[in-house]
Amino acid sequence: MKDLDVFKKTFINENRGKPLFLIRFENITGIEITGFLDLLRGDFYNCLDLEDISFGFHYFEKKGILLMGISPLFEWNIEKFPNIENAVGKFQQECLKNKQASFHFGVSRTQSNFISTNDEIFDELLGSSEKNLNDNLVRWSWTYYNKANTYISGSVHEAMIQPTVIFNPKTKTFSVKGGEVFVGGGAYVGYKDLINDIPADQDLNRIELLILEKLIIACDGAPGLLKFNISPQSLIDTFSNKEKVDRLKKLISAKNLNPDNVRFELVEKPYDESDYPLRDVCQAFYDHGMSFAADDFGVKSQSHQIVLDLGIMIKEFKLDPISFKFKIEEDQIKFLDNLAFIDYCKRLADNREAVITAEAVEDYDTFRFLMEHQIYQFQANILFGKMSISDYKRDFDSFHSLSEEVIKEVLTDKILAEKQKRIGNVFRVATEAGLL
Repeated sequence: MKDLDVFKKTFINENRGKPLFLIRFENITGIEITGFLDLLRGDFYNCLDLEDISFGFHYFEKKGILLMGISPLFEWNIEKFPNIENAVGKFQQECLKNKQASFHFGVSRTQSNFISTNDEIFDELLGSSEKNLNDNLVRWSWTYYNKANTYISGSVHEAMIQPTVIFNPKTKTFSVKGGEVFVGGGAYVGYKDLINDIPADQDLNRIELLILEKLIIACDGAPGLLKFNISPQSLIDTFSNKEKVDRLKKLISAKNLNPDNVRFELVEKPYDESDYPLRDVCQAFYDHGMSFAADDFGVKSQSHQIVLDLGIMIKEFKLDPISFKFKIEEDQIKFLDNLAFIDYCKRLADNREAVITAEAVEDYDTFRFLMEHQIYQFQANILFGKMSISDYKRDFDSFHSLSEEVIKEVLTDKILAEKQKRIGNVFRVATEAGLL
């Protein structure tokens, strides 16, 4: 039995990056607390049927609440993730059947993530365990946790990346300089599928933080400039405490990544900075070498104020397709408006020593049009689809010096263009076609 501070340290702080379960026992009757502890160490431990496990206890004597913390000593495989809720339910039934004890329980689960404090994680677990206990009193003997919770708490580290390709006008060659990292590659196809599995009562800002950490961990040792989506509100809510920015920087360094090669794409969502200004939060990241991109930047974009507020911290403009998807013969005014907007973006970029990346380019004519207007960086399926981080790390060194002529042949030849649509890797298609 540990006092609360020691319990938090041994249960939470020493298990950073691991899944945590907190079991809350209340209204324990028919047995002394020491005898109940013996049952937990014996009969309940046998119900778990786990060798890779550590646990500890804290007792709120005045409230009669016993807390049991459970975490893996090493790692639990996501396919064999323990059903702790089921085990507690079976244990409760056995205790009642054998007339050993009676109790109510609530189970909570989270990841002991790297950024949040011990107190924040403990409060999250304690509140969730109380809610689950109250739910159990009117519903089931134990609860079911969905696939999303298992994925976020699991040990599997998976992610997808869509490479960013840059053209060098001096050498007239294309190379991969990094890419945008996404959820996917195993348990989930993408972010939307994961979010659809998140219960409605969950804090999405916290979920976004857990996903960001999981993607960073999956990128361990990945080369090039890595870009991660995050909403401005999540930045404000999570990182207004500078200590958390420092912790994220430590996690990035611990995963063999250079903070100078980490960029956060600020997604186009409304935010409230009445309590803390976004610029101050971003400055703390920028001081560590990290930079920012304005995502979905276009003629109808709401990101213009962010760009003006953050100044030189914005190092990339992700050009929304609405700014260049048009046909001159169909709409002369729109064509001229878009030309003016591209020119405006270039001036903003030059002032910040930033780059412009065209997203979702779908055809070779648009690709050529952008290059003729000195847009030389692309993140688009026409060149690369999403690939696993492991494939990206393996092949990164070969993604360079692809000539303009080869790109043109792949994208304009009917057979090669169809193959490129299917494979989504212009370097691989060019290599297999013997064009290098």
